[in-house]
Amino acid sequence: MIDYFALALGHGLIAIALLRLVLREGLDADPLIGSITSEAADNRKATSVAGRNEARRAKGSDAGDPDDPRAQAANR
Repeated sequence: MIDYFALALGHGLIAIALLRLVLREGLDADPLIGSITSEAADNRKATSVAGRNEARRAKGSDAGDPDDPRAQAANR
């Protein structure tokens, strides 16, 4: 009889732990999905060669070197 109780107690606690994990709010929320989705939307918007080049310039100027003449020309 005690064997059945021990098995039921162990399995019950595991089931409760799994339910608590599955019902967590942050389980399905991946912060990278938003950035990937917005990047894909920006890439879709830039369908022409000029649009793609503009997007690359804008992306590069954010992390560019301030002494770079191209970055200075883009900031004017």
